[in-house]
Amino acid sequence: MSAGYAAVGWNRQKKIYDWFIFGFCVLYLLTFVILTAVFNPDYTFETVLIRSTSTLAVLLLHIILSIGPLARLNRKFLPLLYNRRHLGVTMFCIAAVHGVFSIMQFHTLGNVNPLVSLFTSNTNFNSIADFPFQALGFFALIIFFLMVITSHDFWLHNLSPKVWKTLHMFVYLAYLLILMHVMLGVIQYETHPVFVILISLGAVWLITLHLIAGTREVRKDNLDYKLKQDGFHFVCNTDEFEEGRAKIFCIDKERIAVYKHENRLYALNNVCKHQGGPIGEGKIVDGCITCPWHGFQYLPKNGQSPPPFKEMVNTYDVKVNEGKVWLNPTPYPEGTERAGAIIN
Repeated sequence: MSAGYAAVGWNRQKKIYDWFIFGFCVLYLLTFVILTAVFNPDYTFETVLIRSTSTLAVLLLHIILSIGPLARLNRKFLPLLYNRRHLGVTMFCIAAVHGVFSIMQFHTLGNVNPLVSLFTSNTNFNSIADFPFQALGFFALIIFFLMVITSHDFWLHNLSPKVWKTLHMFVYLAYLLILMHVMLGVIQYETHPVFVILISLGAVWLITLHLIAGTREVRKDNLDYKLKQDGFHFVCNTDEFEEGRAKIFCIDKERIAVYKHENRLYALNNVCKHQGGPIGEGKIVDGCITCPWHGFQYLPKNGQSPPPFKEMVNTYDVKVNEGKVWLNPTPYPEGTERAGAIIN
């Protein structure tokens, strides 16, 4: 977190992360070139560059879209989520190289403007076998470009988290365009089924991951806390809490994170003000609840970010009676201080 908008600071963890991304990309491209030289000695530089960058970009896109559900299923993947923007920017740069060289290779040899040629050289929209798949890749690249230039928190703040999040959810539309771009291109130019098989396996992998993570969240939201008393719902026992960690409950459509801190229980809204992250999946660091997505922090007793930050979330009443935890889902205004419940 930062009180102002500043250039990204690369700490040791980020440097390691970025060097790993860089090394992986270089190794992948070199391996692709070497294998191409072995199995296809008549290759050209332009062709191998276009193919190597396209396959690498698609692979990185699958990794990026896998990180979110994996982090929901296992906390060990949270460091990848925290630095996912770097991977996204890398993927766009590689995809841009593929796009630029593809246009140069196929649309700069005539008298028509290359971008005009991209959309007019093939207009067989009613044919699957001859569909102008290149345009689909172009539109996907535009979406990735918009996501990259708005990735800084300056845009998140000025567009509002809701608008910013909606814009970045277009990554799934871009993924669909990429699937169609690759599949239609393979139909027209490749005879070996390996590309179709790999892209299909990637799609099945992503769909399965998202379904598993989504089903888990729906199951959590649909838990019925039947035992009620004066507006409070019995949710669990005190011995189920770990110091500095939270349990998340959904009551009357309110997602509530109940944290254990210094022998007290505090209840706050589970949705982070930054990007809607699940603050209940984080932990308490230096006395502050820390969102696992990007490190935004809140004080347990009132849901306020420590000065000079101004983000606030709703708080709730929680009480303990004979080792049982009771939670009232009626929210207090954002930033309202509550005493918390002493664990007996």
